Amino acid sequence: MLLRIFRFFSIFSLPALHALGSVLGWLVYLLTPSYRRRMRDNMARAGYAGHLRQAIAEAGKAVAELPFVWLASEERIARRVFLKNYELVEEHLRAGRGIVFLTPHLGCFEITAQRVSHDTELMVMYRPPKQAAMKPLVEVARARGQMVLAPANLSGVRMLAKFLKSGKPIGILPDQVPQEGEGVWADFFGRPAYTMTLPAKMAKLGGDAPVLLTYAERLPRGRGFLIHFVPFPGSLEGDNAQQARAINAAMEQLIAGCPSQYYWSYNRYKVPPGTVAPTVVEAA
Repeated sequence: MLLRIFRFFSIFSLPALHALGSVLGWLVYLLTPSYRRRMRDNMARAGYAGHLRQAIAEAGKAVAELPFVWLASEERIARRVFLKNYELVEEHLRAGRGIVFLTPHLGCFEITAQRVSHDTELMVMYRPPKQAAMKPLVEVARARGQMVLAPANLSGVRMLAKFLKSGKPIGILPDQVPQEGEGVWADFFGRPAYTMTLPAKMAKLGGDAPVLLTYAERLPRGRGFLIHFVPFPGSLEGDNAQQARAINAAMEQLIAGCPSQYYWSYNRYKVPPGTVAPTVVEAA
């Protein structure tokens, strides 16, 4: 049933879906106190409270655009996707060194992997959705192009490492809260956030594979998406904590480019079971 509903909405134009999404974003914000509180708190902490109204609409667009992104024809999607600095990707692919793509919850993060997998095999980690009704829909969407799915467990990590060592690219969501034992505490917008150590480990296992940041900026009035490809700005040397902080700092820089399109309602600062959060002393 859900798949049929999404197929129906996929025939709508992207401008229409984004207009619908803006309304949806405001409805969810006004009707869900916990969602509203987390979004406001996270944006204020990061210094982006002034972007709140736009962020509410953008959050709705992120949901409403999924039928188009997941189920529209490749030709329709291609007309709405634009690339910036894609020559970096082409250069690394020609060199055959593999690439570690880091894609935060910024803009339309679903379409970045889809676009890269149009040109080359790309392995990404996949955790089945908690709602069983979503599983067939998500699996259809993720089966597009040359995307290869790895389970979000130790077996999947081994698959990623083997794939990368063979000179092929992998994709990771670096701002997703990992499970206990898979991360370290590192500052994210001035507050400790449990941060995965996997990206730096993968780069090392891949023989210092190049790391590229990528995100799909949602363009105004439903014009489409501008996918940015950015070299990693810092160093991944040092211990796990230093590497995690470098990754979080890089994410902060990306978010500064279009702060209203970050997934601010995500519980980035949650404490995974089995971990203990460091004590935070708030400024008076």
